[in-house]
Amino acid sequence: MPIDMKEQGKIWMNGKLVPFKNAKIHVLTHALHYSTAVFEGIRCYNTPKGSVIFRLREHIDRFFKSATMYSMKIPYSKARNF
Repeated sequence: MPIDMKEQGKIWMNGKLVPFKNAKIHVLTHALHYSTAVFEGIRCYNTPKGSVIFRLREHIDRFFKSATMYSMKIPYSKARNF
């Protein structure tokens, strides 16, 4: 049974919000077919003391290490003042 995907709202693509229906990628996108991309899922939880990100330093370290493996340069520093 097909999933009903509604093309509503906006989604982040290439540094800006675009209408969901316009978010397209090229069929030959290497990252899609061969997983040559960098991704790190960072979770944030509500706690009695406010929002808390689980193991942020470890996530940032893994993200930068993965980017290095693909010779990707991240235009941000790995600031440790969080």
